[in-house]
Amino acid sequence: MLSPEILKKLTKFDTPTICNVIELFDVIPRNRGYMDGRVKCNFPEFPPVIGYACTASFRSDAPPKGGDAYGSIQKQLEQFAALPGPAMVVFQDLDDPPAAAVFGEVMCSTYQAFGAAGLVTNGGGRDLEQVRALKFSVFTGSTICSHGYCHMLHLGLPVRVGGLMVNQGDLLHGDANGVAAIPPDIAAEVADVAEEFIAAEDIVMKYVKAPGAKSITEYDKLRKEFQAAAAALGKRVSRKK
Repeated sequence: MLSPEILKKLTKFDTPTICNVIELFDVIPRNRGYMDGRVKCNFPEFPPVIGYACTASFRSDAPPKGGDAYGSIQKQLEQFAALPGPAMVVFQDLDDPPAAAVFGEVMCSTYQAFGAAGLVTNGGGRDLEQVRALKFSVFTGSTICSHGYCHMLHLGLPVRVGGLMVNQGDLLHGDANGVAAIPPDIAAEVADVAEEFIAAEDIVMKYVKAPGAKSITEYDKLRKEFQAAAAALGKRVSRKK
């Protein structure tokens, strides 16, 4: 279980940096572990957010007919308590294309009141100005004004959102750039290594951002220094696996 301090530390870094650091551990392929461009951050001005996936499926294109597959927001909220930290609500909209909004102000206010950090869906959202005022992070595939025949299904089961398979309890990190999953067994180390990785990047960044003319020769030298520092960092963390 990760401490609140570690979770807070992970939110100090943007999601691309988190992805860069995860690559150092070589535990998943570099083209896996994150959502694709179909899922976008609605409020890119918000800081990074982190939480544990609370999954559900969703439909809104036809009235629900009942049955064991159907869930409720009450049952969904009950699942928050079983997570090791703040929930990140994750909905897979099964309608193709999405027919109506997965969430609005009422749902987001409710999730926030019960401790959720944010919401992610391949479907649509609405009441975006009101949700922005809540300072509640949401990531969506579209914006749709009506809720249609909204109903949730399959609480707590795996879902696929933005090309990423998400399981109940997965640790998700998101910001203006998108959403990524952090493997839980390296999450604490990712939090520690991220600052060192940024320091390695600064070898190049300080040079290219400084005023004055630039030398390709000097740039190439510094770029190789960065690559060597990143490689050394990668060897160090890989030996811990």
